[in-house]
Amino acid sequence: MHKRSFVAAALACTVAVGVHGQTFPDRPVKVLLPFPAGTGPDTIMRMVGERLARVWGQQVVIENRPGANGWLAMEAAKRAPADGYTLVQVDAPLIAVAPHLWKKLPYDPIKDVEPVATLYRTWYFVAVAADSKWNTVGDLIQAAKAAPGGLSYGSSGVGGNIHLGGAMLEQAAGVKMTHIPYKETPQIYMAISNGDISWAVGTASTTQPMLKARKIKYLAITAPQRSAIFPDVPTVAESQGPAHYQLQTWVSMYAPRGTPQPIVNKINADVGRVLQDPELRAYMGSVGFEMLIQTPAELQDMARKDSMVFKDILKDLKLALD
Repeated sequence: MHKRSFVAAALACTVAVGVHGQTFPDRPVKVLLPFPAGTGPDTIMRMVGERLARVWGQQVVIENRPGANGWLAMEAAKRAPADGYTLVQVDAPLIAVAPHLWKKLPYDPIKDVEPVATLYRTWYFVAVAADSKWNTVGDLIQAAKAAPGGLSYGSSGVGGNIHLGGAMLEQAAGVKMTHIPYKETPQIYMAISNGDISWAVGTASTTQPMLKARKIKYLAITAPQRSAIFPDVPTVAESQGPAHYQLQTWVSMYAPRGTPQPIVNKINADVGRVLQDPELRAYMGSVGFEMLIQTPAELQDMARKDSMVFKDILKDLKLALD
């Protein structure tokens, strides 16, 4: 091709992509969720989706694909066209933990998907049955020391933050407990209330229904400071637990790798816009979510730093799965 013709073609392509970004979306946008309906990430994504639909004038379809450690949703996103019309909601474990935990992953968090927009971050609470005799994390640890393997903690799957929360406490406290995975997150806290398992960590949004029903209670928050929503709940250190034990996660939106940058930028800007909605902000605050507005580059940097942290944690835990 003649040099002048090549330049003209390249410019035409650039203009087309720019126009496409300006007119996006012109049909419904689908968001894949690796989380079950009714969980915190699902609730927030639906609230964000409703507001994006009003901004875009197009339907935002929320499609729950839980199971297989979140891989079902990630594989579907990997196979989807990189045009902005299929997005996937992710949390820190899917991006920053899984590559260091699993020897084989059906997706690559760097090569297959790319960051678009952050929604929020949140801390966890150490939850036990409401009628438990344990009133501090120290009580829980002492019971675990007295009966190695006798206490159990639940999770929604190996390698997720809830699982790591239990494994990290085991390591930090020098105790041995039994890990019990469940298919869906809400089942964990029902199992705690029924006495089927001893404890688990959980976000406020997921555990609050059982807390309000007085089926479970919080021993501590896994943050460096107390929560403004639950000021009476101590930190793990204040609750006689390991001094440096902390656990948080973030939830964001990603797109198939190669999605045009103008479209990524538009989605990012529009998500940031709807996150400013007073009703949405109030709901996030009520369930302990910290709204987090970032550029794609800032999200990428956060994910990279967390990946390095979890790589070291998993190495210390000697946790690796086939």
